[in-house]
Amino acid sequence: MAGASIEATLELWASSLRDVKARMRPLFTQERVAVSAGQFLDGLLGEERRKTGWMRAEAAGDRPVAATSDPGPRAVGCGRAARHCARLCFGDTADPDAVLVLDETGFLKQGKASCGVGRQYTGSAGKITNCQIGVFASYVSRHGHAFIDRALYLPKAWTDDAKRMAGAHVPDNAGFATKPALALAMIERAIASDVPFSWVAADSVYGVGGIEMALRRAAKGYVLGVSANHPFRSWGKSPAVAGTAKDIAGALPEDVWRRLSAGEGTKGARLHDWVYLDLADLDAGDFDATFPGTWTRGLLIRRNIAAGDLAFFSTWCPIGTSIETLVTVEGRRWAIEDSFEAAKNELGLDHNETRSWHGWHRHVSLVMLAFAMMAAIRHHANALPPPKSMMK
Repeated sequence: MAGASIEATLELWASSLRDVKARMRPLFTQERVAVSAGQFLDGLLGEERRKTGWMRAEAAGDRPVAATSDPGPRAVGCGRAARHCARLCFGDTADPDAVLVLDETGFLKQGKASCGVGRQYTGSAGKITNCQIGVFASYVSRHGHAFIDRALYLPKAWTDDAKRMAGAHVPDNAGFATKPALALAMIERAIASDVPFSWVAADSVYGVGGIEMALRRAAKGYVLGVSANHPFRSWGKSPAVAGTAKDIAGALPEDVWRRLSAGEGTKGARLHDWVYLDLADLDAGDFDATFPGTWTRGLLIRRNIAAGDLAFFSTWCPIGTSIETLVTVEGRRWAIEDSFEAAKNELGLDHNETRSWHGWHRHVSLVMLAFAMMAAIRHHANALPPPKSMMK
């Protein structure tokens, strides 16, 4: 926030927090729930190291009650309202060329009672461990980035156990859903809510199947990770291309690779070698007559400069889209990793100690709201004029 003076930044903080609470209020049917959500939001932005309901109540001088730490089924609307409000708060940083990034993160746990907990792989630990998995959608634009949706993944060991589901207050309609299915539901909610974006980016967990077809029908471009063994075939292109992504990459001459930056990182430009193969030009109207026009199905390949490791991406974009644009879209994925780290370290994303389905969604949604507010403040602070220098 180097562009703003300390006084201007503090006023921006105060006015933004007032604005968030004002926007929140109409979304709640009960005043006490709105007040509780506002107090919890204050706590997330406060100095307490543990961002739990019990810690927040103690810091506020209140008696920690069960309703503060675990809202239970009666507070189902709180998380939904906070998610909606997060979109509103980040709305003034909207960009029609934004990228919706999909990814997951782990919440390390002890015990077996927390909703969705189990031994499963998480990149947060780099191994199979006892944890919950949350799937998230992050809105990434040239103005900044913030979470706009989330869902708790429920393993089949949970959804097949009716008693366990009832004990965690899981809604009756929340059966088993794969991570791609949860991500697809988020995309559909974003489109239904008129969230402005043109692209979706995700890793290979989400890279094939229903997500691709849904995005084609919605006239949204994508850069989605796929495995090395994913098959590709060209139509009407010369020379013809066919085979697995790995085999196609192995047959490419060295002079077709281009060194491009996927964006700025902490150590400067994130440079890799890239190849883009446009495989077929298709009429988008075949997927949805509402959106006619020629779009291109393609394969984007990334190669690590030092190690030579390859990554593969299925792409869908308007005809004539440059490789630079596709590389930029793929590079936006770093933002959600940055968001996970910041939200956990600064706002307690993984500090939730409730055990219910609703408690997890409420805590995570309010953290999303705080994160969106911070992203909006950062954007506006950077746009403010710098403080006047006292030097002559």
